[in-house]
Formats: sequence, C-alpha cells, structure tokens
Amino acid sequence: MSLSVRIKKNFGTFSLDVNFDAPDGVTGLLGASGCGKSMTLKCVAGVVTPDEGRIVSDGRVLFDSAEGINLPPRRRRVGLLFQNYALFPNMTVERNVMSALSVRGGKNTRARFAELAEKFYIRGLENHYPANLSGGQQQRVALARIMASEPSVLMLDEPLSALDSYLRWQVEGELASTLEEFGGTTLYVSHNRDEVYRLCGGVCVMNRGRAEPLRAVSDLFESPNTLASSLLSGCKNYSRAERAGGSLVRAVDWNVELECGCEATDDLAYVGVRAHYISLADEDEEDAPNVFRCRVIRVIQDVFHTIVNVVPLGAPSDRGCSRIRVEMSRGESRGIGVGDVISVKVKPSDVMPLKK
Repeated sequence: MSLSVRIKKNFGTFSLDVNFDAPDGVTGLLGASGCGKSMTLKCVAGVVTPDEGRIVSDGRVLFDSAEGINLPPRRRRVGLLFQNYALFPNMTVERNVMSALSVRGGKNTRARFAELAEKFYIRGLENHYPANLSGGQQQRVALARIMASEPSVLMLDEPLSALDSYLRWQVEGELASTLEEFGGTTLYVSHNRDEVYRLCGGVCVMNRGRAEPLRAVSDLFESPNTLASSLLSGCKNYSRAERAGGSLVRAVDWNVELECGCEATDDLAYVGVRAHYISLADEDEEDAPNVFRCRVIRVIQDVFHTIVNVVPLGAPSDRGCSRIRVEMSRGESRGIGVGDVISVKVKPSDVMPLKK
C-alpha cells in the first residue's frame, strides 16, 4: 500500500501546500505547532476539503479536484487517531468498539470484538467507561475501534502528547508493536523529534504549511539541509551565513569563518552546529581551522552534563543567534566560569550549511 498527497488549501492567514508520497510503514510529519500537520491529516481523512489537488490511497482516488472526486470520510478507509483519542464518553469500551463494527457491517461482529479485545489487551475492560481508563488503556481502545473499521491508512495525531511522562514510554512501546503488526501506510504527526526517530522510517518536515521532500529519518538527523529541519532535529546553534569561497562560510551572527565538509551553494542562508559537536581547543590548535575564541556568559549544570553558553569575541551582540550553546562532560567543564575566555573548535564535517 502507499499514499500520495498533493493538496493546497487557503485559510486566509495560512496556506497549506503539501506534496509527498508515503510508502508502507510509518512516515512522520514533523513540525512545530501550527505548521499544518493536523490539517493535512484532516484533509486525507475527508474532514476538511482541499481547494485543489489529489489524494490517492493504494490506487484508490480519495480526492481529485480536477475530476470532481471527493469521497466521504466513511468510504475512505482511513483511520484517524486524535491526540485525545476521541472516545465516546457515554459509551462503554465494548460499545465504543462495536460502534465501528456496526458501521462496517458484516456478520460475527461479536466474535470480531473478542479478537480485537484480545489483541489490544482490553479484555476485562468491556464495561468500563473512558473516564475510568488510564491513558494507555484509552489509546488501546481507540486503536481497537479504528482497526475494527479495517483501514487501509492509519493516521496518528500526537498520540502520546496527552500522556504523563511516566506513561509515555510504556504506551509508546505498545504503539510501536501495533504499528509494526499493521504493516500498511501510517502517518505519524508529532513535534517531538525523539518519538519520530524511534517510531518512523521516513519523515516529512513541515514548515508554515509547506512540506519538505520525504527523507529517511537517519538522513534528517545526520544531515538536515534547511533551517527548519535542523531546528526540528535538535540543532540549537545557528547563524545567518554567507559564502566565503569554496567550502568556507562566514557565520554573520558569530563573526567567524568556518570550513564546511562540502562546498557551500548559492542558496546558503544559515549555518548550524550541534551543541555536542563543539569542544574545547588545546593551545597548540589555536591556528587550526574552525577554532575561535569566545567569552563564557553562563554555565549550567544539567543532570548528566554541563551546558556552557558562550559568545564569540567580535560577535555583533551577545543576544539571540550570537550566543552558542556548548554541551560537554562535567569533567571537561571543570574550572570554567562566567567571564572566562576560552577557545572552542568544531570539525568541518560537523558544520551544516542550511537553506531557508
């Protein structure tokens, strides 16, 4: 199975312009709040109608503005799991799941419910109401109800965000097993990069209603190529940048020249460096590439490491993008204090040239 989404929708102050193909397996839609992730799912499910475009699921056309095709949600065979699970509060667990079985029709619905109850570990909860269930139990009931409709596409909208932190790990593990067993096309919406990294094979970064090309998750984290994708992948240091010839770039906000592992292109707009890729330089490295002096403006002791905030000497200001976050071991940071001038270094291969 596969899902092809090419749609546009104008909301006045916000425009959605999405173009991606999701294969079998779990594809993540990663982006900040308000970037259009949830709206994309609603368009695929038929809850919201795009202004134009085409949506095809495993060869079945769900929406085509040019051909006048717009299947109603009940005929799309798309299962959408909302972040609050959207269970009917006045129905028991059994009635919630049976409501989907009755819509699908067919015989032996009672036997099918028994299969789903066993599969999703909700046996014994049949007569419970949603308010009496834990977050993990609610998720399993919601998934059982979706699977009862036999969807060809499964879509999960921030399924773990409503859970307390102590429940998330357990529920995520159960969800991973369910998605692996499903085997079809799954869209997983999240703004949590760690969830996406663990659960998804591919990822599509969304930024202000636009979708970047689909990439392997490992590729996104190892070599993001836009500012939005670098920030979502966890990069905390970035500066406006200009080409300085060949593989050299000038980080404007840091007022330093850095050598990259590749030649900078004409669409260069920013440069990024991950905090844990920056380290202290030795005295004999002062003249080496990508070594520059900084003033320490803050030292923070984190649970397992030390965060040292610095500003390069000669930077145009000590605010915003001119500040650089360095993460180092507690042993390495011992003796560093606010006001100290230190030399830091970064490998050329760890400098990321970024487009807008």
